Amino acid sequence: MFAKIFSFFRFTVIKPSHLLAILSIILVLFGVVAWGSLALYWSNLPWWTLRLVVSLAFAVFGIWALWLSRRSKMRFVFAGVFLLVLAYWWVIPASHQRIWQTEVAVMPHAEIDGDRVVLRNVRNFTYKTLDDFTVHYEDREVFLSHLTGVDFFISYWMQGPVGHTFLSFTFDNAPPLSISIETRPESHEGFHPLASMFKQFELIYVVGDEKDIVGVRTNHRKEDVFLYPVRVSAEGARALFLIYLERINELAAKPEWYNLLSNNCTLNIVRYANRAGRVGDFNIRHLLNGWIDAYLYHAGFLDTDLPFDELRQRSHINAAAQAAEGDPDFSKQIRASLPIAPARAASAP
Repeated sequence: MFAKIFSFFRFTVIKPSHLLAILSIILVLFGVVAWGSLALYWSNLPWWTLRLVVSLAFAVFGIWALWLSRRSKMRFVFAGVFLLVLAYWWVIPASHQRIWQTEVAVMPHAEIDGDRVVLRNVRNFTYKTLDDFTVHYEDREVFLSHLTGVDFFISYWMQGPVGHTFLSFTFDNAPPLSISIETRPESHEGFHPLASMFKQFELIYVVGDEKDIVGVRTNHRKEDVFLYPVRVSAEGARALFLIYLERINELAAKPEWYNLLSNNCTLNIVRYANRAGRVGDFNIRHLLNGWIDAYLYHAGFLDTDLPFDELRQRSHINAAAQAAEGDPDFSKQIRASLPIAPARAASAP
């Protein structure tokens, strides 16, 4: 089969457009085989050895049926097998009933009564070390009329184009409230980027105190964290907060899967900002979110009175957070030297 293909290319003049089409088809077929194999390996079949055997069998059969077999009907057989795998994978259910890692063991939910909002199960752990901490959840009462703004955080566990993003909502009569969209790993699991695209981690919106949500990253995980006040009106901030509360309650009622490419921290922030009034198109930095602060700056969402490099330098809060560990005014301390962005309606070019 491959000899025929090589012979065809050797003695046939192919238009560039036709060559591109042929290569595209080959890449798509390889992608189908790879996706099916990975979906079977990271499925809910019992025992990793069984998953490995089934995954390899699918890959071998796919390569044979698509490129090596002389019987053209085997391509249709493979198509049918792939559709069965896709259907099986599609119906694998998310669950709230697993043995979770402690940090994500409790789902939050919100009770909304007009202007008054009560957040249940707000995380406020106290850390001695990364692995030695006191578990504490509490209820928080906030009022929409006192919600004044939104702060955007980027946390880097390593330098590069990818990080974790989350928001804090600020109030004029209460401490800020952080909401972080995260994976919900089980007690035996660690994060795997590729696995996260194949229904391996449920989704959770962690609602917490900044001493916990921010402090654990700056002081114990030793991640680099940047805090940017967002240029948004109080009305825009309230609209975004209500969208978050809606999603928190939806997720508490019905579990969902996290997906690195479609249901992650940054993409959901962008979706909710769009619903709250943002005007703007998709940008590759929505996926390569380690660079999203530059995108927000040039889109006018951040303070543009300073050059971006200076703004970014002043927005790095690790030193302030480490100095403020255990301080009841932690949130004030990490903002003490920040440039404050003037409010404006949320829109982007």
